[in-house]
Amino acid sequence: MQGYLSFVLHAHLPFVRHPEHEEFLEEDWLYEAITETYLPLLDAFDRLANDNVPFRMTMSLTPPLVAMLRDELLVHRYARRLDKLCELADKEVHRTAKDASFNSLAHFYRDRFYHARQAFHDRYRRDLVGAFRRLQDHGVLDILTCGATHGFLPLMQSYPEAVRAQITVAAAHYRQSFGRDPLGIWLPECGYFPGLERYLAAEGIRYFFVDSHGILDATPRPRYGVYAPLYTPTGTAAFGRDPESSQQVWSAEHGYPGDYSYREFYRDIGYDLDFDYVKPYVQPTGARKNTGIKYHRITGKSPHKEPYDRRVAMERAAEHAGNFMFNRERQFEYLASVMPGRKPIVIAPYDAELFGHWWFEGPDFIEYFIRKSAYDQKVYRLASPADYLRENPENQLATPPMCSWGSGGYSDVWLDGSNDWIYRHLHKATERMIALSRDFPDDDSLRRRALNQAARELLLAQSSDWAFIMKTGTMVEYAVRRTKEHVLRFNKLHDQIRSNSIDERWLGYVENRDNIFPELDYRVYRPA
Repeated sequence: MQGYLSFVLHAHLPFVRHPEHEEFLEEDWLYEAITETYLPLLDAFDRLANDNVPFRMTMSLTPPLVAMLRDELLVHRYARRLDKLCELADKEVHRTAKDASFNSLAHFYRDRFYHARQAFHDRYRRDLVGAFRRLQDHGVLDILTCGATHGFLPLMQSYPEAVRAQITVAAAHYRQSFGRDPLGIWLPECGYFPGLERYLAAEGIRYFFVDSHGILDATPRPRYGVYAPLYTPTGTAAFGRDPESSQQVWSAEHGYPGDYSYREFYRDIGYDLDFDYVKPYVQPTGARKNTGIKYHRITGKSPHKEPYDRRVAMERAAEHAGNFMFNRERQFEYLASVMPGRKPIVIAPYDAELFGHWWFEGPDFIEYFIRKSAYDQKVYRLASPADYLRENPENQLATPPMCSWGSGGYSDVWLDGSNDWIYRHLHKATERMIALSRDFPDDDSLRRRALNQAARELLLAQSSDWAFIMKTGTMVEYAVRRTKEHVLRFNKLHDQIRSNSIDERWLGYVENRDNIFPELDYRVYRPA
């Protein structure tokens, strides 16, 4: 064995929960991810574990995602969505009965949705977090934490209490969800600044990830590049993304997901079929949306799309898994030749939703790759960063620079002309929250409820997702609205607390609306 390969999936969605509406479009982000990514990944991991295939995967499950996956309202709504998908798939089998091109695909989707429903209700008892936890307890999956609400930490560094709150609340939530301390963390947007490791070490977190330049530009210069971790001054390790393995999967132009045999994401019957037929399955307003039933393959760069062939797509996924394994073997053989006496680690991190949601065949690719890695090669071993640190406890001491992933690599996505207006409001709210925690160190139950809710509203306003959406130009109105709503609620709570005039009825309303972290203690913002 010449090295370690760490396959890392970052599973995250912003906290979207709207009990005030019977249906809400942005909640679809969660429902689509469950059906297309989380359930297929669990399926693949369970098959591998049941077949005693040796493997190790690393996966973050962020606190907002865990909270949504365990929220009774959202679980109920997802179950209803699954029922609608099964109903639509039944109708499609009937509608395409005389269409040889699409009837087999209609059967495929019906079987897939029925299987998802059975797995969700019977195998996993509507508790996907518990299913991932069992895989961790079984020893095949390492689960990471993240920032409490995926707040972009480099832009909070002027307020140490805010950084600490994001880390401390996340670590406490992880312990409650998974029954152990978090060993690793996916820093939101891989955003790091020198000194951040102090807050990680305080929670016992042993490692984190940065983009490639976060390692390569460290001080002093790293001896082994991104192929060995660096110990920061607290002893917490920084692992760097390997650009070679990432490009092969990430890139829609040059990577596997763009193969013409794979399913076309942008052709869905929610848009293709007669409106009266799909009306019960799109938005209540009548606006069309994706249903998840897509009958075409990528085919090429023109608008013309051929029918999807599942068998051919699976053959391509297996071929690509073999190619990925071959390339990693050659990569490790080369690294072994230039790193004598040191076994390299290759970090291959991806957004989890790439696999299944954007790249439909992605979970199958992962399963094929794991099986091939277990039995068809002896060059590398699948391992988590925690495994590497246990077996290689001596590493170079260095400090990465402030950095992130994303375009530009230095916070550009989360701080530009499209979203810079939010930070003066977030900073002012942060100052007020710190002052509240200082001025009300221990108070009565009603005021305590208001103080805790103020902390929740601030955390939710800090989500990096809102700035990201404003930058990318998708669903901007919703991102702006969410930012403003949380800041306004925070300010109203602040004023009521200061004036000792808390509106208990309204407080109950916002507690129900924004119910993340029920165990939250506002004193996490107390100055050190």
